[in-house]
Amino acid sequence: MRTRLLVLRALLVTGLVVPCACRGAEAVVPEVVGSAATFPTGHEPIVGLPCEGCEAVFDGLPAELAAHARIAPAEEPGEPLVIEGTVRDATGRAVPGIVVYAYHTDARGVYPSGNGARGEEARRHGRLRGWARSDAEGRYRFDTIRPASYPDTDIPQHVHMHVIEPGRCTYYIDDVHFAYDPLLTPAQRRSLVRGRGGEGVVQPESDGNGGWRVRRDIELGANVPGHPGPAAGSSGG
Repeated sequence: MRTRLLVLRALLVTGLVVPCACRGAEAVVPEVVGSAATFPTGHEPIVGLPCEGCEAVFDGLPAELAAHARIAPAEEPGEPLVIEGTVRDATGRAVPGIVVYAYHTDARGVYPSGNGARGEEARRHGRLRGWARSDAEGRYRFDTIRPASYPDTDIPQHVHMHVIEPGRCTYYIDDVHFAYDPLLTPAQRRSLVRGRGGEGVVQPESDGNGGWRVRRDIELGANVPGHPGPAAGSSGG
């Protein structure tokens, strides 16, 4: 234990590891590969402005992340939904270690309170929120429920999504919208499809048990103003 503490102290002194104060009282040290952090530092700049609430991605960020995460608890009312996809860069290369943050309404169309967040923006996101970290093949998955549209509005069902590129930047991408949602009119679909981070309108497929599966692939930086471009060493393949 003493040896590990000495190593971490040396990394902090040399600047290879930056302590993160974004998860409450416990500071979390990001993993290090060379000089590049592979876990969010909590200081990644927000790009693609304006971006209301983008800082909320760090509020409550777990100290450990997996490629398969759950947003809604198994007992949450609503139709089960799986959101999965692959994270790629502009060259088409699958990218591991990218954090995908998602949040949405419950089966009543509201953002339920009680997520324990410190900041007002994160509290507004409600308790149905979660983080997944792309695996070695760039894959991520969320298990949750299908959200309802806002009460007494014509706004279609949607899932908000953000990306954190550790050590580089964070930004929102196009919401997940469901192609067969009766509220999603052709005009709305044209206005919604910007291709920010890739195509956000998905084709829901029944799982045969009353639930749904959708695929939302992510292209890092696509149509995001101010994005720094492919990371050093990125290449097609």
